[in-house]
Amino acid sequence: MRPSTVHLPQGNWLTVLDCLCAHFPAISRDIWLDRMARGRVLNADGSLVTETQPYQPALRVHYFREVPSEIVIPFEESILFQDEHLLVADKPHFLPVMPSGGYVEQTLQARLCKRVGSADLVPLHRIDRHTAGLVLFSTNPQTRGQYQALFRERQMFKRYEALAPALPELEFPLVRKTRFGPGEPFFRMREVAGEANTETRIEVAEKMGEIWRYALYPVTGKKHQLRVHLASLGAPICNDPFYPVVTGAPDDPDDYSIPLKLLAKGLGFSDPVTGEQRQFESRLTLD
Repeated sequence: MRPSTVHLPQGNWLTVLDCLCAHFPAISRDIWLDRMARGRVLNADGSLVTETQPYQPALRVHYFREVPSEIVIPFEESILFQDEHLLVADKPHFLPVMPSGGYVEQTLQARLCKRVGSADLVPLHRIDRHTAGLVLFSTNPQTRGQYQALFRERQMFKRYEALAPALPELEFPLVRKTRFGPGEPFFRMREVAGEANTETRIEVAEKMGEIWRYALYPVTGKKHQLRVHLASLGAPICNDPFYPVVTGAPDDPDDYSIPLKLLAKGLGFSDPVTGEQRQFESRLTLD
């Protein structure tokens, strides 16, 4: 598990502890003292921050986030590939990729760091907590930038699958290009007027009566892109709690019996370090 970092702000506190208590008012002094006693608050050089350490402005402090009574997500990830540069994982539904909000230990990154015994695992991209499938991690800081460039320069082939209502009135394949902006409530996105900043190619992979299996090929990677694009066409992804209407908030308890029917199924790219052509496919299914 990688620590979070804070640079202490300007002030007139006597100790680092005093500053942390003021800077993070939601975390009590007793909690900070307990973390320090357990070695969970560190200086930049890795030495322990103590309760009497004098305050210094701009001091870099590392600390490990903790969530009391964190909910255990009852689904397991799997590792599909690992070498000295990369790790490819299959993420189950409901598991976040990285720590955020009420999730710290129950994240794909934290689980994998413990599993492989390395704090150098960094996700090269993210998928929604509600989405299952492939996530690519860097295992080597020295080559990380080369793999990050694949996503930035759109050299990463990505294929998703989704189950959603049939659209017999439309011709496929089709390309959806629209502009995204913030939606309401704050955790949603929406299509707005203006130059397109999203693009998805949509194909029909299988017709199953009223529900079709769609193959989705995102060119861009905006938040909730595939969910919004299908919903805007009149085919919201099955079990989507956010689109086209909100049926649940992000902090609502999960109903594990109705996962979002969206899967990051395939990744492909030319390896910038080895020169090999890489192809990975999720072992998970939506059925």
